[in-house]
Amino acid sequence: QVQLVESGGGLVQAGGSLRLSCAASGRISSINVMGWYRQAPGKQRDLVASITSGRNTNYADSVKGRFTISRDNVKNTVYLQMDSLKPEDTAVYYCKMNYRPNSWSRSVLDYWGQGTQVTVSS
Repeated sequence: QVQLVESGGGLVQAGGSLRLSCAASGRISSINVMGWYRQAPGKQRDLVASITSGRNTNYADSVKGRFTISRDNVKNTVYLQMDSLKPEDTAVYYCKMNYRPNSWSRSVLDYWGQGTQVTVSS
């Protein structure tokens, strides 16, 4: 069984900051990529930022320079530091993990967290 526990969402004024955390646990041999996605009402779920096991990062253009993704490979945890928040950042933020469940197999799986609400007021 695998679990992703997200935390850190909430309500913040425009210009403020929030830090999201996502901790993975369970039957995990190794984690390749961890990422954050977001989905606003009536819109599709889009990538916000991702980070590989080697700490290579990728960001959506809309958050570059404002958001920072990082990870702790020992704790199997990924973080998203969100600064200079804007009302258009309002969405449910989902953590996603691409991982290998078993060391003897090259099979990889994707697993999603339940999501955490981020609301930015103007």
